[in-house]
Amino acid sequence: MDAESKALKAKVMLWTDVSHHEMEEMDKMQSIPDLERCLCSVLGLHLPEPKRGVLLELYVQTVLFGRECNFKKEQTSTLLSIIKSIHEANVETPLNNIEQCVEYGMDLLLCHSVRRPPFGINIFSFEEAGCILKYIHNSYVRHYKLYKYIFTKQVKLDLSLTYSDQDEPTESNPSATEVDNLMEKETKATESSPPNEEAEGAELG
Repeated sequence: MDAESKALKAKVMLWTDVSHHEMEEMDKMQSIPDLERCLCSVLGLHLPEPKRGVLLELYVQTVLFGRECNFKKEQTSTLLSIIKSIHEANVETPLNNIEQCVEYGMDLLLCHSVRRPPFGINIFSFEEAGCILKYIHNSYVRHYKLYKYIFTKQVKLDLSLTYSDQDEPTESNPSATEVDNLMEKETKATESSPPNEEAEGAELG
């Protein structure tokens, strides 16, 4: 728990992922394909599909949101880092950590809305922070489970069976068909055998 809290500790992220020069180049991009290529290069999105496409859509919409709000270069750069950090916190575990991610996002916004060097700087006004918080909720938090499903590793059950009456252990894990056949045989055997009330009563007792 302490390690998790430390990993989600908010910090100043001005120019952390996107430099001033990179923001200048990004501001020149007017078409979506050009903006995607620029973001892919700047943020190092060398991922297989559909992961790459999903992240590109997330970051492109974030840049467009910044333009709608007339954000300065440092504001858009910081917002991209905040979104990126929330996403990384989400997908670092397959467990449900939505509350921690939301709290982390709020802490990051507060960290960039209050001047308290070196722990906080006022890049965003409180009004802008409120708009950003609503944007994060609509663009990311609402689709939290989708992002987690796409980007976290799936946990699979590796089943193996051994029998105590055998001298040697069975071979490696049976296939799904073998397990299904075994369960089917046991089910048929149970259905075909007549009920034994006395035996059942003894077991319950």
